[in-house]
Amino acid sequence: MSDATLTLTVSCPDRVGIVARVASFIAGHRGWITEANHHSDASTQRFFMRNVIRSESLPFGSDALRERFAEIAEEFAMDWNVSDSAVPKRVLILVSKADHCLVDLLHRWRSGDLPCTVVGVVSNHEDLRAYTEWHGVPFHHVPVTQTNKAWAFDTLCEIHERAGADVMVLARYMQILSPEVCRRYPGRILNIHHAFLPSFAGASPYQQAFDRGVKLIGATCHYVTEQLDQGPIIEQDVIRIDHSDAVADLVHYGKDIERQVLSRGLRYHLEDRVLQNGHRTVVFR
Repeated sequence: MSDATLTLTVSCPDRVGIVARVASFIAGHRGWITEANHHSDASTQRFFMRNVIRSESLPFGSDALRERFAEIAEEFAMDWNVSDSAVPKRVLILVSKADHCLVDLLHRWRSGDLPCTVVGVVSNHEDLRAYTEWHGVPFHHVPVTQTNKAWAFDTLCEIHERAGADVMVLARYMQILSPEVCRRYPGRILNIHHAFLPSFAGASPYQQAFDRGVKLIGATCHYVTEQLDQGPIIEQDVIRIDHSDAVADLVHYGKDIERQVLSRGLRYHLEDRVLQNGHRTVVFR
């Protein structure tokens, strides 16, 4: 029996009958739902749904499912999507010099822990070329300076398009993307911020946290928007510290948190578990 699945995600104005209508449609085609998630948000009056359907239980594929479901989507004014697990999302990773997040992502990808295809790594430095290419992944050096940013980000988008990437992951890429890039790929750029946002945004968050004497430090995976470190949050985690910890200790602890939070956030995105709800997210873990 095949493990291939089709995932249907829905966001629409809340009303009576959505679950029954969708479930009846799937059952009417003898679809086998292996996972079902629903959420009704009283504050926005929107409804969110994620259904995972065993592919072989349907008499047709993903294209036909989209064609047949379109009528229901129009009836309920749905924002919706169908993804096929047999077609893994294509990931482009951006890094600078820090390697811990890249190392973790490539390990999880090679071991099959992340359901995706890594189509390339882009960096503004050459430091991680050898490690990337050892994994058989194309490496692109795109230097970023004060005077060439327009060219650099145009080149980044060209690489993204040529590779057919679905999602861009900033794995400690220490550059601020241009507003044009953010607008071009809404909800398709993930970032790991080495702080528990909205606290300590911007540069040197561990130093900021140390100066404030915090007892918890953390990391945040979020979607990138034009507003620096203000995008919808996907995943967060924290670790406890105390007065004996120096800034270097915070950085050491923080790297572990960053790796875990970024990989979880990316996994949720790859598995279509994240639905945007205005400036917030619904995450069906």
